[in-house]
Amino acid sequence: MTDLPIIGITMGDPAGVGPEIIVKALADRNIYGFCLPVVLGDPGVLSSAILTSSREMSLNIISKPFEAKAIPGKVDLMALSEFKSEDILPGEPTVEGGKAMVEYIIRAVGMCRAGELGAMVTCPISKVLMHQAGYRYDGHTQLIAHFTNTDEYVMMLAGESLRVALATIHCALKDVPDILNEELIYRTILITARALREDFGLEKSSLAVAALNPHAGEEGLFGSEEEKIIRPAVVRAENEGVNVVGPLPSDTLFYKAAKGRFEAVIAMYHDQGLIPLKLLHFSDAVNVTLGLPIIRTSVDHGTAYDIAGTGEADASSLKAAIRMAAEMVKNRTGSWS
Repeated sequence: MTDLPIIGITMGDPAGVGPEIIVKALADRNIYGFCLPVVLGDPGVLSSAILTSSREMSLNIISKPFEAKAIPGKVDLMALSEFKSEDILPGEPTVEGGKAMVEYIIRAVGMCRAGELGAMVTCPISKVLMHQAGYRYDGHTQLIAHFTNTDEYVMMLAGESLRVALATIHCALKDVPDILNEELIYRTILITARALREDFGLEKSSLAVAALNPHAGEEGLFGSEEEKIIRPAVVRAENEGVNVVGPLPSDTLFYKAAKGRFEAVIAMYHDQGLIPLKLLHFSDAVNVTLGLPIIRTSVDHGTAYDIAGTGEADASSLKAAIRMAAEMVKNRTGSWS
């Protein structure tokens, strides 16, 4: 048991579906076959989620990750908040809940950096609520990057058939051409290639870079970004020994990647990459932050306030994120320890 990695799971917004999907995921005994899951969250909220889910489970309150018993049916929990039943209602976010939501993340980052956790897996948060709680970050990724002193990072969404890394993340579509530049795309390629090797165990991986414009610009007819910034970035990465091609028209690229031609695709903007990804992996995609000194995976969905507390939430993405985090620990360290 002690040879398995300890994986910290942050509860996300306590008013969202995070507590419910944690309960459902940890009800799967197979989880305990490849990791020791430790939840960072609130005992009252998690107990309510257990009742809602009608699971025969209980909580084991611990103060340090190494105290985890890892017994199926008994959730190891670090109680980082203590809400009363009337303080947090499903589907009704509060600023106090938002502060706790961020505290779970910050504490998990600290424990990962200290070696107390092998990796962290995050349940969904509200960006608006995070701002209301006093943390002015664009999301999980930027928050964790700040607390790990990481300047260069990449968001990847991954499923069994397709992996997509994003050159730009959360920004208006009209701003994408101005944000993109050769250096940004070049660094995205290098960080993604290194992660495929070190985190995913793919020694001989092939990367493809998507074009920004239709038909890869059609020799400048539909745009010049391909020849001015994307292709030079690809050539630089090739010269560094990366097996990468592009820019390729995205209307055919993602089909080829999903068929196994490429291990990952670099998309130029959010929806270009996430539409095909979610078409194939709507329930089981995993959000991975590449380039961090720690391992962080996440569910690929939001707080779903509209169904919080109803018992309808799907835990597939969380289970996939936990498994991927454990596999990344194994790939980085060469063992499960």
